[in-house]
Amino acid sequence: MNNFVSDSFKNKNVLLGITGGIAAYKACLIIRELVTRGADVKVVMTPAASEFITPLTLSTLSGNDVVVKSFPASQKEGVSLRTWHIETALWADIMLIAPLTINTLAKISCGMADNALTTMVSAIRSPLVLAPAADLDMYQKPSTLENINKLTDRGSFIIDAEIGFLASGLTGPGRMASVEKIIDATELVLSGYKKDLVGKRILITAGPTLEDIDPVRFIGNRSSGKMGYKLANSAFLRGADVTLISGPTNENTYPEVKVIYVRSAAEMKIAVEYELKKNDILIKAAAVADYKPSVFNEIKLKKENKLKSIELSETEDILASINKENKIVVGFALETDNEITNAKSKLDKKNLDMIVLNSLKDSGAGFESDTNKISIIKKDGNKKDFDLNTKFQIANNILTELKTIK
Repeated sequence: MNNFVSDSFKNKNVLLGITGGIAAYKACLIIRELVTRGADVKVVMTPAASEFITPLTLSTLSGNDVVVKSFPASQKEGVSLRTWHIETALWADIMLIAPLTINTLAKISCGMADNALTTMVSAIRSPLVLAPAADLDMYQKPSTLENINKLTDRGSFIIDAEIGFLASGLTGPGRMASVEKIIDATELVLSGYKKDLVGKRILITAGPTLEDIDPVRFIGNRSSGKMGYKLANSAFLRGADVTLISGPTNENTYPEVKVIYVRSAAEMKIAVEYELKKNDILIKAAAVADYKPSVFNEIKLKKENKLKSIELSETEDILASINKENKIVVGFALETDNEITNAKSKLDKKNLDMIVLNSLKDSGAGFESDTNKISIIKKDGNKKDFDLNTKFQIANNILTELKTIK
């Protein structure tokens, strides 16, 4: 079986715009990530941006010339009849501006083309992704928010600034989004997705549950939580209000996602029951333990006691027991045999609207992997298969299918 998964950025042309803010240094990290993932990156920057980071640095990282000015300093240095801004605009598959100052934000919203970067924006045909950054009072000015709304209405994808420590020493909204979120959002838009889940309140569970034997030992499984966390990130980027209930995992999500950490199946059940009342959709991606020790030992079991067995009892089935009235509920089935039959049985018995099936027989799917291969089965019996892909892309496949459920 061929397990090769082509990166979404491979052989794509990414035009990166950089404006004059302190967050300009993070452009180096963005370029490195895009180039590592196979993109061809070209940079256009404002003269103010070159006060924070040199064109030579950006050229070295991208492997391409960097445009700073629309015209040479003097015609004695030569002239060109080439319409470089049109050529580069046609070359780009996507344009990302990070950081975007409120000055350039205002210019773009008004359609100005007074420097190389704004001229490029005026000529661009590809999707435009914008990551604004400013100090909190500048970012929260009504004029700034109006300009952001204008560009959103015109189809630009805005990666909202985060709350955090700012260059002024103040703390509040205005810090440029993390490099990880910017890369994710750019991949999202490059893949054809938009903020199409605005107004949806989605509850997602992720990771394993651990059932304690004693203060030291537990029963668990190999779930890493990657699939659930990618679902949470993707749903947030697509505009949803996301709550994530997570078992123990090393994964991280965006600061805007509400995260509730639990350990056991019983704790997860309580959290799901409470949070589901406030949400429209439940995606149950967690690998909840089916069994737990019947008795928890308050002290560590000693090897000298020659423990030969542990009595187990069933955990309560969360999907079967929760109130699903007026909710859309999605389950997961990880199978090793009779995959379709078992998944359909789970779909029916637990009264789900949709089930996501993956098989441990498929290399690259299942626990701990960065990739997955799934089939989606809906209540009406419709089944759709998806090829092996990254869990970020699979998450968006799931969310897109979810949108079709009435």
